[in-house]
Amino acid sequence: MAATPLDRDDLRARVSAALRAHLHRRRGRLALVGPELGPVADALADFLDGGKRLRPAFAYWGYRAAGGHGSDALVRAVGALELVQACALIHDDVMDGSDTRRGKPAVHRHFEALHRAEKYTGSAERFGTAAAILLGDVCLIWADEMLDRSGMPADALERARPIWDEMRTEIMAGQYLDVLAQAQGGHSVDRAVRVVRYKAAKYTVERPLHLGAALAGAGPDLLDSLSRYGLPIGEAFQLRDDVLGVFGDPAETGKPAGDDLREGKRTLLLAYAAERATTAQHELLDRHLGDPDLADEGVDALRGVLVETGALARTEERITSLTQRALDALRAAPVDAEAAEALAELAAAATARRA
Repeated sequence: MAATPLDRDDLRARVSAALRAHLHRRRGRLALVGPELGPVADALADFLDGGKRLRPAFAYWGYRAAGGHGSDALVRAVGALELVQACALIHDDVMDGSDTRRGKPAVHRHFEALHRAEKYTGSAERFGTAAAILLGDVCLIWADEMLDRSGMPADALERARPIWDEMRTEIMAGQYLDVLAQAQGGHSVDRAVRVVRYKAAKYTVERPLHLGAALAGAGPDLLDSLSRYGLPIGEAFQLRDDVLGVFGDPAETGKPAGDDLREGKRTLLLAYAAERATTAQHELLDRHLGDPDLADEGVDALRGVLVETGALARTEERITSLTQRALDALRAAPVDAEAAEALAELAAAATARRA
């Protein structure tokens, strides 16, 4: 069986090993502050012990697409993306009030439980929220350190830095757009697409590709080609995540079924439903969407609306169309056969049905 792009050169295992080594060094720094920081280091190590390492894989193959050859320094550089992702997920769970992540308690819930177990004074919820915000910030700082101290040449890091900085700005801007959409209410296809692009699509695929390619010295033409592939795949990836957030198996997603509905996420799936909903279906959406105590019966009712209005089918069609557009762009891109094959396989891995 041919190696997948995540397994070639044991990439996933190498990224995980690089992260563990980086966290071990940073743990020593926390220990100098005091033993009370031990649970913080433990929580982060546990949080990072999982995931598909998609973003490092896209960055790695962006580097290879630009003619670079893999190295331990490159693995450390692209591994820093996992810490950016950790920051985004930890903060996202706080903003959404999520209870779980990857089948485990969300970080803020973990620290709430610590507060109660240790019988601290004050609000356990506020303590958990504060600890998670701080841990997310630490992830962002340690991501910078992992990139800067990766061992990549100084000129390569100088080329990559503007992309790295732009990516982090886009993540935070996209997160705000998502929070704003939930606060404003209503359903807009255009708004949902913009949130998808800036909250997920760019930093999941396009910017990692650009980061890797820039480290290898890619010019603007290759970066443009990678965007034509990366943006559609990034959008398709998030749309697949949105579908799984409503219809997915909790054993696969690591979150209770219907949590996105309880959190009131204004996804493209919901915007499509609102466009074609009857008056009765609109009333169902208004009554149940964003109800944190929504029972399974309410989740099933909303799922019914998504199916009956054709929203699920339209979203699946868009995922298929976006993936095909990306693969067509990849075939036209000036990359060698191995990189093209790896990127095609990554596209399949990012958009696969798991429900």
